Amino acid sequence: MKSFLSGQNLKGFAPRTLEEYKNPDNRKILEVSTRIEGEHYTEWTRLEEIMGFAEQMGYKQIGIAHCVGLNNEAKLLKDVPDKKFTVHTICCKFSGVNKKDLDLPQIMCDRYEAICNPIGQAMVLNDLKTDLNIIVGLCIGHDILFTKYSQAPVTTFIVKDRVTRHNTVATLYSSCYQKKLT
Repeated sequence: MKSFLSGQNLKGFAPRTLEEYKNPDNRKILEVSTRIEGEHYTEWTRLEEIMGFAEQMGYKQIGIAHCVGLNNEAKLLKDVPDKKFTVHTICCKFSGVNKKDLDLPQIMCDRYEAICNPIGQAMVLNDLKTDLNIIVGLCIGHDILFTKYSQAPVTTFIVKDRVTRHNTVATLYSSCYQKKLT
């Protein structure tokens, strides 16, 4: 497989990226993440990394934007940082806006279906002035909209994949999925 960038001179990006890393906000994120990588490489789980990152950044308010299908996981996750941080959770279906009001396709056309509201989730957490927002299983596209509208930095703890039980990398290692994808 040929990469789009293979053979191209990419050295011109160094001066541009160095300037961006001089921004104090970017610099702090880079320093903390590099420290965590160096001190805890292959020792900390993703959850430990998120909590350590939030603590070292001096964050106080954490937001969790989650899918209704992962309510239990969001509750379990909320209980972890709750001891050191103020944690706010917001479910994707909180608004009650009908899909029909936006002419969106429904899964079951004969009943009411609320939209997932990732923009609303971001707005609620923005109003609460969260320092870091964590995505727990938002659908593709919804995660993108949430990230776009979040004023706080966003990281993902769980990527939704109903088929692989949220183990997205399984598709890369499974011969069954490899055949299906190619």
